[in-house]
Amino acid sequence: MNLDKKIATRQSYGEALAELGKENDKIVVLDADLSKTTKTEIFAKQFPERFFDVGIAEQNLMGVAAGLAVSGFISYASSFATFATGRAYDQIRNSIAYPKLNVKICASHSGVTAGEDGATHQMIEDLSIMRTLPNMTVLSTSDDAQTRWAVKEISKINGPVYLRLCRLASPIIYEDNTKFEIGKGYQFGEGTDGTVIATGITVAEALKAQEELKKRGINIRVIDMHTIKPIDKEIIIKAAKETKKIITIEDHNIIGGLGSSVCEVLAEEYPAKVIRLGIKDTFGTSGKGEELMKHFGITAENIICQF
Repeated sequence: MNLDKKIATRQSYGEALAELGKENDKIVVLDADLSKTTKTEIFAKQFPERFFDVGIAEQNLMGVAAGLAVSGFISYASSFATFATGRAYDQIRNSIAYPKLNVKICASHSGVTAGEDGATHQMIEDLSIMRTLPNMTVLSTSDDAQTRWAVKEISKINGPVYLRLCRLASPIIYEDNTKFEIGKGYQFGEGTDGTVIATGITVAEALKAQEELKKRGINIRVIDMHTIKPIDKEIIIKAAKETKKIITIEDHNIIGGLGSSVCEVLAEEYPAKVIRLGIKDTFGTSGKGEELMKHFGITAENIICQF
């Protein structure tokens, strides 16, 4: 773990996609005039015959991706999260999720950490939208190694996947050989004073809080919930039974995202109080990503304040 060294998961995505392209000639990549920032340009330079830029037409992006999937390819469709899930929702629902096509929707610039682009580009509803779709697997990765794993692993799933990526550089958490499993959270520590369940860029914040709290004699466990759907019910219930409090933290609206997913599990299986840290049902605002994390209360300091 090296929380001082950082790399954006969108960069990891682009590099991993190019590596996957070498291994599997059925991989095709599509973008909507944003390949430089989504980092699909890395794949495009190596495999121009398998790269398709549809222009600023996100609905068409999903339609073409679906058509290629019907033709036997594994489609990776990329754009900003606000366009990929918001503007193209109807096409995702009816042309990808409903027929259960082999399309991987990989969206960068999610959450308020999209930064200076402002509220219109800060997608804080995408996890909520995507996890409600039948047949859709939903992932939100936290660092370089985990993103590289996810890019390759989702190619093995025969069906639609939503992979949430971040604009802001994320600290290095995992070694390259770390073992992950879709649908299984990754736990740090066995503390019983509390559990922090985090996803995406907030995982590093949870780990910083864990380290600081330990100095104060408070021992918590941190769960990296990289898979939002199917969510790891077992690890959530176990944490609720073994620790004094449950806190969720996410760069997403507290309605419908990770916090809601955890609450749904506990309401049905083991009722427990959950403190949800996230964007509190408001739109974002323009500013630097790190500043906005502080503004919206999704930092290590906000976790520490709960103890």
